[in-house]
Amino acid sequence: MQLTRFDRWLRERFVHETHIYTLRPPVEIPAGIRHELMPETAASKYRHRFIARRSKHADALITRLKDDNQMFTTRVVERKAWFVPFLAPKDKSLTWWIAWKIVAMVAAFFILAWLKSLWDNPQVRANLIDAMKLLKN
Repeated sequence: MQLTRFDRWLRERFVHETHIYTLRPPVEIPAGIRHELMPETAASKYRHRFIARRSKHADALITRLKDDNQMFTTRVVERKAWFVPFLAPKDKSLTWWIAWKIVAMVAAFFILAWLKSLWDNPQVRANLIDAMKLLKN
């Protein structure tokens, strides 16, 4: 499904986080960045992971790394939080999902109101009761 602008904003703001991997830490780490030391393994290229929850914090760190001529790589991943499946359902748009639920509730309300008005009509109710009696016999 096509994501709306609101869906993309929700994902960028609350769901995605940027992981930046480097060989050595920069001289200065901008505010809003979490630093983690990676375990030493033979297969691991990078020693440090910086996690930025906002893109402007990630951009500040990337600019700093470029100014220091450091090698780095970035990955955008989904956070490990309880609310992520609700804000970013797989292959679905949250906005359209909510819109269809609202349309379905409004339609159900009007259909139930119409059925209640039919049931409140004594002539229709008598016809339905007679039809039920015929079907039982």
